[in-house]
Amino acid sequence: MANERRGTVTETPRKVRKREPEVLDTAARVFHERGYADATIQDVADALGMLKGSLYYYIDSKEDLLFRLLEQVHDEVDEILTKVMDHEGSPIEVIALYARLLAGYHLSNLVKITVYYHDVDQLSDQRRRLIYSRRRVHEEYVTGLIEAAQRDGTADPSQPARLLVSCVFGVLVWVYRWYRPRGQFRPEAVVDACVAFVLSGLRGDLAALDSGGVTPP
Repeated sequence: MANERRGTVTETPRKVRKREPEVLDTAARVFHERGYADATIQDVADALGMLKGSLYYYIDSKEDLLFRLLEQVHDEVDEILTKVMDHEGSPIEVIALYARLLAGYHLSNLVKITVYYHDVDQLSDQRRRLIYSRRRVHEEYVTGLIEAAQRDGTADPSQPARLLVSCVFGVLVWVYRWYRPRGQFRPEAVVDACVAFVLSGLRGDLAALDSGGVTPP
């Protein structure tokens, strides 16, 4: 919108204000329902039951809301990454744990994940690069695990690890496009299927039915 102010990137750590989580959750819902391009600051303010001017206490622009929402997603998935990195197990077991936790996160946060993948390109170049750089941390970590699994014989060494990692994230990310909470599949079954599919693909064994024997901590 022409009258929506455009934010700038700052490297300065911010103090999280009291209602900021509620503001971000509401913005995610509004962006999801109306589409980021069509949603306005007024729409978000109305959904929060506050004046538009009061919302500017939390943000400077509509883009600020989107950027902070996407940062929040990465803060949360980075917690998953930290948990996985602390797990002791073989590379393929760690991959299974990562796949299980990330798939579960996506299913539990469908609104935010949908906005993330639909609207990340709406960010300014600098902010989009920051989000992509945080995404690459996960991609590089899983690539390293796949390479280690290839070396120890638990993953198919005939395929490039960087090709396989794209396939892994394709399985884990794409659930947001087709999963419906009131559909025929329980979330636990979807997570199990995603983990089994990832491991089958990495092993080059489509008959693999287990999930690596990993139980989330």
